[in-house]
Amino acid sequence: LGAPVAGLPRVAAGGQGGLLDVALDADFARNRSLYFCFAEPGGEGGGNSTALARATLSQDASTLQDVKVIFRQQPKVASNLHFGCRIVQAPDRNLFLTLGERYHRKDDAQTLDNHHGKVVRIRPDGSVPPDNPLRQRPGTLPEIWSWGHRNPQGAVWGPDARLWVHEHGPQGGDEINRPEAGRNYGWPVITHGENYGGGKLGEGTAKAGMEPPLHYWVPSIAPSGMAFLTSERYGPEWRGSLFVGSLKFGRLHRLEVQGGKVLREERLLEDLGDRIRDVRQGPDGWLYVLTDSPQGRLLRLQPLTLPAAR
Repeated sequence: LGAPVAGLPRVAAGGQGGLLDVALDADFARNRSLYFCFAEPGGEGGGNSTALARATLSQDASTLQDVKVIFRQQPKVASNLHFGCRIVQAPDRNLFLTLGERYHRKDDAQTLDNHHGKVVRIRPDGSVPPDNPLRQRPGTLPEIWSWGHRNPQGAVWGPDARLWVHEHGPQGGDEINRPEAGRNYGWPVITHGENYGGGKLGEGTAKAGMEPPLHYWVPSIAPSGMAFLTSERYGPEWRGSLFVGSLKFGRLHRLEVQGGKVLREERLLEDLGDRIRDVRQGPDGWLYVLTDSPQGRLLRLQPLTLPAAR
């Protein structure tokens, strides 16, 4: 690896906080703009929150220039847990950002005067799109797209032209959702998980006005990272599959998806021996996996036998 890129703002690096995601602007080849989200310090009493910044990468790729924070999760709180922080740019150039409920503030996920436990949608300059669902509703924050989320650490724009998100459950109950405008995804009122150490949490697994997950895991896999495979590098059977990393078990999950439903699930890399933090499809069509460890690795996944050409 080369020297670290210079020009970063102050980062609250501790617990689950730190630099958490980066995404190139859709026009990066022309404007060299990128987005990164991170745990931003600066609140009273050691508070922090998730922030999203835009910057320009210098021509020699050594420095971030013109760094500007375009979104700050409010309010800042004294917690080093549940930042969420995954970035997706939709084809219309608007940005989605996932936000955790900060663990100790789980009830905030059901109220609309804060950004805890939300998915927000903003323009590349940080302004609010005119068609955001809560923009005209008094007493709410206009950036909010959906709410009732716990700690979403995977997000991707799907081949169905929809946002897909997964989030950590408590003890069990990790979820995959497709957040729609103005919808409530239930946390902490409904969940397939339970309290740490056992015991009922919330009101059950379903309630009117709250969206059920498309898929859930019991026991928890601690999902992180998410990617749809759009290439045929691994053969046509895998094209369209959804891949999700597991921190808990250190493996990769392949899900066959059709019509917004998970039809089948396969476990891969079970002998890897490292927590999987992220999975992406590269521009070359191969899948890349990032591990989470003191000696973390970036791995390119290639089949032992390449699929026959057609």
